Amino acid sequence: MFFRNLTLFRFSPAVADDLERLDDVLPKHRMRPVGPMELSTTGFVSPLGRNEDALTHSLFGVVMVAVGGETKLLPSAVVNDELANRVQKIAETEGRKVSSRERKRIKDDVLNELLPRAFVRGSRTRAYADVVAGWLIIDTSSRKAAEDVLTELRGALGSFPAVPLAPEESPRILLTHWVSSGKLPKGFELGDEIELRDPATASGAIARCRRQDLDTDEVREHLRTGKQVFKIGLVFEDRISFVLSEALVLTKVRFTDVVLDEQPDSPESAAAEADANLAIMTGEYARLLSKLADVFKLPRPE
Repeated sequence: MFFRNLTLFRFSPAVADDLERLDDVLPKHRMRPVGPMELSTTGFVSPLGRNEDALTHSLFGVVMVAVGGETKLLPSAVVNDELANRVQKIAETEGRKVSSRERKRIKDDVLNELLPRAFVRGSRTRAYADVVAGWLIIDTSSRKAAEDVLTELRGALGSFPAVPLAPEESPRILLTHWVSSGKLPKGFELGDEIELRDPATASGAIARCRRQDLDTDEVREHLRTGKQVFKIGLVFEDRISFVLSEALVLTKVRFTDVVLDEQPDSPESAAAEADANLAIMTGEYARLLSKLADVFKLPRPE
């Protein structure tokens, strides 16, 4: 239930009002199974699970959705091998070379024959909108997957002008300062993971540490040689641990035992348990994102 990766976008109060239409428009954009002659299909699925029908789930000013997809697994190597076999057979039996136009036609024939027999891989990406604070939080670390969710929302709503984060403070500079000085904003502590790079060149030296104390001379020595912090593990208020990148994407997000102990022991039903977990998750993330917005100066669009 809990999101493990957070790719973030912001939207204005006017856009928040438009989200009230989701229940009306999403059924027209429900995901359908991929057809026998299609490579892929995408659309909205229930955020509550595969056996549920509702395409949205709302609770305390938060609305959650999910975008699903089905993709045919047809490796290019398989297609190219079959194409090569057919071209070679023509050359042997007819004693001629195959033109580029004929080769393209043969390849289309191969695809048409193999597609109906290809395996199908399903995907599902959840997201929720914090209507009050103007955050769109997508459970992925992939920019492409996040953009795919935005594309589906824009297609359903007609427009959805959520924007990527535009920090006024350079995350890389701030993160590097935190490690070099040992002074972090109130509520934050260093975790046990870091990635440092030499920003001078694209192929510069990279140092990665995991399960290691970051407040050490070894780490600071990397900084003295010119490396900067591109990713860092952090803990917020002893309640959430995560890895923060210079792009302000959060990965490996985990709640500590302090939060997990607050989960109900014996929920009345699966639905009640889902609501309780959603309330815990969105409440904790709201505090964290509010703090990140203050630290990195992430204004909400007007």
